[in-house]
Amino acid sequence: MTYDPKEFQPKRFDESRPVAVVTGASSGIGRATALRMVADGRQVIGVGRDPGRTVDAAAEIAAAARGGGACVMLRADLSLMAQVARTADEIRSCTSRVDVLINNAGGVRDRRTVTAEGTEATFAANHLAPFLLTRELLPLLRTGAATSPPGMVRVIAVSSSAHRQAGGLDWDDLQSLAVAHSVVAYCRAKLANLLFTRELARREGPSGIVAHAMHPGVVASNFASYAPAAMRAHLDASDAVLPDVAARTLVWLATSAEGGREGGRYFHERAEEAPSEAARDGDAATRLWVESETLLRKLGF
Repeated sequence: MTYDPKEFQPKRFDESRPVAVVTGASSGIGRATALRMVADGRQVIGVGRDPGRTVDAAAEIAAAARGGGACVMLRADLSLMAQVARTADEIRSCTSRVDVLINNAGGVRDRRTVTAEGTEATFAANHLAPFLLTRELLPLLRTGAATSPPGMVRVIAVSSSAHRQAGGLDWDDLQSLAVAHSVVAYCRAKLANLLFTRELARREGPSGIVAHAMHPGVVASNFASYAPAAMRAHLDASDAVLPDVAARTLVWLATSAEGGREGGRYFHERAEEAPSEAARDGDAATRLWVESETLLRKLGF
C-alpha cells in the first residue's frame, strides 16, 4: 500500500508543553512507550510503518491519553530517506519544538536487501534514518532546550547488545553492501547507533541536548519477523520481556533526573553499562558522522 499524506492530518500541539517524538510507535517497544507517555499527560508524535498497525496504535494511544496527553501518528518506511525527510516536514507542521526524540524504529532482514534509493536496508533503517531524522529536527530540539531547564531535552537511541559482535565499522563498506550475512550488517548498525549517540552528545551538549542509547533486551514483539531463521530461533529460545517492560527504561531515560545528566551513555534496565571498546572510540564516532553526511548528500539529503 502506498502512502497517502491525507491519511494522517497533523494537528498543532500546545507548544507551552513538551513534545516527544517516538519512531516505531505502531508496535512493540515504541507503542508501549507512546502509551506510557500519553497516559502521563505528555504530547507524542508517533511514527509507524505498517498501515494497519499504525491505525490501530493511533486509536489505542489516543484512548490512553490523560491529563492533557495527546498523540498524532504519522506513517513512513524509515528505510527510505525520502520518507524520513517527509516525516520531519510533517513533524514541523505539528510543532516548532521537540523535547524528546526516541529513535526506536529498526529491524533486521533475512538477507541483504538494497532499497530503491540504493542503500543497504538494515543500515538505512537502523542508522541512516535516525541520523537524518535527528539532524532535521535539531532546530526543534534546540528550541526546546533553549526554553527548558538544563537536561530536559533528550535524544535516545534504541541500540542492542548485538553491537558487541561488531569489532568496528568497515570504512570501505560502511553499509555492509558486500556482506552476505544480514546479521553482520545489523550488528554494525547497532554499533553505529552508539557511535552516533556519542558524537551527538559531544556536538550538541553545549546547546543543552542530552543524548543516550539503550539496550532493550530480548523483547516479545514482531521485531525479528524478517530476521534469518537462526536469529529467530535464538531469540525464541531466550527469555523475552514484554514491550512494556523495555519501555520503562525508555520512559525513564526520557523523563528522569538521571536521564538528564551527562550525555553519551549506554543503559539497560535503568542502569548504566559500559558498551564495547569499539563503541567508545571517539575518532570513529566523529568519522561516522562525516561519512553519514557524505552518504546523505550523495542521496540528495
